[in-house]
Amino acid sequence: MTYLKRHGYRTLTADEAVYALKTHRVPQQKIVWVTLDDSYKDNLTAAWPILKQTHQHATINFITGFTNKKNHLTLADAQRMKASGVVDFQSHTVRHLDLNNLTYQVQLSELTSSKKWLDQHLQQKTAVICYPAGRANQQTIRADKQAGYQYALSTAPGIATSTQSPYNLTRQRVTPGMSLTAFESLLTGVQ
Repeated sequence: MTYLKRHGYRTLTADEAVYALKTHRVPQQKIVWVTLDDSYKDNLTAAWPILKQTHQHATINFITGFTNKKNHLTLADAQRMKASGVVDFQSHTVRHLDLNNLTYQVQLSELTSSKKWLDQHLQQKTAVICYPAGRANQQTIRADKQAGYQYALSTAPGIATSTQSPYNLTRQRVTPGMSLTAFESLLTGVQ
C-alpha cells in the first residue's frame, strides 16, 4: 500500500471501479482496485490499520453466511470498517460454494441472498460478485444478471478492462513474499 501511495496510484472504491469500467473514464492515469477475498478477520486486524494509515482503499468480497464463524468478519466489524471510508464490501456469496457445481436455482439463491443481505445491512446497492473458486459457467452469468449484479470478478490472471466480459473480469494476484519488482510488473502488466 505504501508503494501504491508513493508511486501516485489511486485505490478505487467498488463504485469508482464500476463507473470506470462502464464509462471508460478514470479519475486519474494510475489507478488500482484492491480486492480482498473471503472476509477473514485479518482484514480487520491487519489490512484495515494499513489502509487507514496510508489513506488507501480496498474492497472486501464478503461471505455473508460466515459472520458467525470464528475467523471471519462479523456484521459489526463490516459496519465499522465501512464507516471508516477506506473499505467497501461486495458479494462473495452466502456459503462460498463453487458456483460451477450448483444448479441454476441454487446459484441464483446464493447470489440474490448475498446481495440482499449486503444491501440491507450495509445500506448499499451491491454491484459486484466475486466468484468463489474464481469460476463461473453460463448459468452463473445468467444468475448474476437476474440477481442484479453489474460486474463479476474471476481469479483468471490479468488486468481488468472495459473490453472484457463484465461478468468475468480478470485480476492480478498478490502473493505473500512477492518482491516489489514482481508487484510492479503486476500493476503494469509487463513481465
